[in-house]
Amino acid sequence: MFTLERVETAGQEVKKSRFRAVAGPVSSEDEARDFVARHAEAAANHNCWAWRVGQNCRFFDDGEPSGTAGKPILQVIDGQALDRVAVLVTRWFGGILLGSGGLVRAYGGTAGLCLRSATKLPLVATVKAKVGCGFGDLATVKARLSAVPGVAVVETHFVAAGADLVLSLPEAEAEAILRQVADLTSGRASTSVLP
Repeated sequence: MFTLERVETAGQEVKKSRFRAVAGPVSSEDEARDFVARHAEAAANHNCWAWRVGQNCRFFDDGEPSGTAGKPILQVIDGQALDRVAVLVTRWFGGILLGSGGLVRAYGGTAGLCLRSATKLPLVATVKAKVGCGFGDLATVKARLSAVPGVAVVETHFVAAGADLVLSLPEAEAEAILRQVADLTSGRASTSVLP
């Protein structure tokens, strides 16, 4: 599965109607709703959208015939193996009716045009972990962790003897990374995966 690196836009004209797609990464349903609200055009005839965040997905036709706008946008998101993504396709009516098939092709096609040109990032499952180490090992541990792809220090809590680090680690490599920290400090650091 993939998500988008940043917000992307694309547009096209279909039988005098102008279509513009805006797609972006989102991490929650609330963020998806905010994305749609931020990018919707009040002066347009239709602001149709779809989003997927894990197992949760929604779509909206905004006055277009049922199933001709939001659902094709969602199918494009799913067809490109995307997650944590919202797509809004805005239509300015050009005076020519497109029919159901034409609308499906126009909305899905505009969404596809936008998503195909977007930079995608692989989604990696992560876990949180805690590393406790003394001041003497802290700089070495932080330097080593910063060199490992996908590892992020989320929080640092200083204690009398050193610091407790809360980390975000790639799930598949979490045990190996924590073992590396223990080896690096000759067992002085305490490590644990958080629930």
